[in-house]
Amino acid sequence: MIGALALTALAVTSCSSSDGDSATSASPVPNGGDVLSSTPLTNAALLPSAGRSELITYASENGEGKPIVVSGTVAIPSGTAPEGGWPVISWAHGTTGIADTCAPSGDTVDGAVHDYVGTVSATLDQWIQNGYAVVQTDYEGMGTPGDHTYLNATSESNAVTDIVRAARHLDPSVGSKWFVGGHSQGGAAAISASDQAVDRAPELTLLGAIAVAPGSGLSQTPQYIASGSQAVAPILSFLPITLLGAAAADTAVVPEEIVTPAAEPLMKAARTGCIADIRAAIGDIQVNSVIRPGADLGPWTDYLAKQEPSNANPKVPVLFAQGSTDALVTPAASQILVKQLCEKGTELDYRSYEGADHRAAVAASFSDATAFTKALLAGEQVPTTC
Repeated sequence: MIGALALTALAVTSCSSSDGDSATSASPVPNGGDVLSSTPLTNAALLPSAGRSELITYASENGEGKPIVVSGTVAIPSGTAPEGGWPVISWAHGTTGIADTCAPSGDTVDGAVHDYVGTVSATLDQWIQNGYAVVQTDYEGMGTPGDHTYLNATSESNAVTDIVRAARHLDPSVGSKWFVGGHSQGGAAAISASDQAVDRAPELTLLGAIAVAPGSGLSQTPQYIASGSQAVAPILSFLPITLLGAAAADTAVVPEEIVTPAAEPLMKAARTGCIADIRAAIGDIQVNSVIRPGADLGPWTDYLAKQEPSNANPKVPVLFAQGSTDALVTPAASQILVKQLCEKGTELDYRSYEGADHRAAVAASFSDATAFTKALLAGEQVPTTC
């Protein structure tokens, strides 16, 4: 497993001792963004237009402020960087799963997440062609030891921020001006980072956030699934991911006390496979059979409520992209989030893409996203629909 040695190194350097000799010989504790390992990237996660591509592990912090090791990729354009270095797109990926095999940095042409990662990579490669360094985190517990705390706003924000720091440690051609972008799960992470990243990395200059179909209304998920309505069927695959992700972050969430034995095929698929495997495991499982009658949904609901992107107070302009035919993150749900963010005074530009579904919104929004970043890099005002 990638990062095992790095995690050991992080644990060793994080230790302290009351023995004076041991304390004086201890290595410094890694800071967020310190590069712990680096190797040339050669798999399907490679962005073909990049002049340099690295698979890295780096130091970060989880939602409780504890040190963790995170993996990800760094792609740098060919040629000579502009004055100030290459501007950066820090990309937060959409839901692939929670198992290590679902980490985008491990993508292969016949891999479990290539149908999604490959499509998004085609758009990210266009950023490289336009002169941006592209860094992509795998998030906490995906590709490195530990469990993935799915949707954890602080952990994901730290991960997308610290990988920018790591890229700058890795290659001096990477600049300090950056944008956070993301899709679905990552869209929510981008909104969270638009608030938290400014204070976390004051040495960097976060200029804007690009949120494509960001997940929202998260705290409604437990009750929605528990309703047993057939309308829930299309999102049943998210039951084990949201539940296990919450349990990884909060010990008050106990999956065994919430789901029935009928849901075990879904739970098993989530622990070892990716989103396609979970969908395949649904089979004949009925929505009204997966939640235990009278189960205490409070801790699970409370955890998700704390991760809502609506909790953020963005400190930079936000481009909010939404596909008109998105059935997973619906336009109606996004309009609610837009209203909540606008009421906080957010500089937000909402763009809708006719005929685009959940995944297609990434490519559909690219032209507007590049106009957004170019304007901000030039110090210009960007449109707002608030």
